[in-house]
Amino acid sequence: MTTPTEIKANVRERYARAALTVVESGTKGSCCSADAACCSDDPITSNLYEQAQLQGIPADAVLASLGCGNPTALAELREGDVVLDLGSGGGIDVLLSAKRVGPTGKAYGVDMTDEMLALARANQKAAGVTNVEFRKGDIEHIPLDDATVDVIISNCVVNLAADKSKVLAEAFRVLKPGGRFAVSDVIVRGEMPADVRRSAELWVGCIAGALEEQQFLTMLRAAGFVDASIEPTRIYTADDARAFAEGAGLDVERIATEIDGKFMSGFVRATKPAAA
Repeated sequence: MTTPTEIKANVRERYARAALTVVESGTKGSCCSADAACCSDDPITSNLYEQAQLQGIPADAVLASLGCGNPTALAELREGDVVLDLGSGGGIDVLLSAKRVGPTGKAYGVDMTDEMLALARANQKAAGVTNVEFRKGDIEHIPLDDATVDVIISNCVVNLAADKSKVLAEAFRVLKPGGRFAVSDVIVRGEMPADVRRSAELWVGCIAGALEEQQFLTMLRAAGFVDASIEPTRIYTADDARAFAEGAGLDVERIATEIDGKFMSGFVRATKPAAA
């Protein structure tokens, strides 16, 4: 069984390599291991942002994006908001958020990978954005004070955390009363055999630990959030998984049948109750 320490080390190593791929070769990184049968150009990570959104965003920030959604398009960011991106990677969602909140607002990015932080800061400099700050830390121990953030976003990162309850508790802590949790993530719908689920997770995030839909909602409520909901943004089909299954040497038809319609990218919303 993989331990939390091993999970964190694997995440750090693979995302560090993805950042270095962008810097050294100018090509899109991938969270996959060298021998994994997955690629960055797939139905999960591709075509998430409209070209108009990417005006003024450095190319390396786009290449480093390994998300499964576009939280900045759905989070209803407002002028003057303080935004925090959990697992900010190369900085694309932080830079997009900074545009939305304007000079009176601020966008923070937290990442535990030195290589991604270096890339994000280089992208910030290239974009000439000043209302942004990247901090080193992991999302189970967010390096921000209590009640300092209006909106938390994240893009396919919560599923990578070993202790998701701790992530949600930390998110609740740093949000202001009335603050909003608005993240994109990979979600499982219903049950499936453990070996099939593991194979599917290798496809959707290489080392992902996607929560089941109702489990995610229950954990949000347990952390103190209200009005929790999940909006599907992409539902993955048997055809989406076919190339992965074939490349990994798996039973294609069995995998296709079990996966079809049960994995999705979803937009997860919840609110920290306002102060009495």
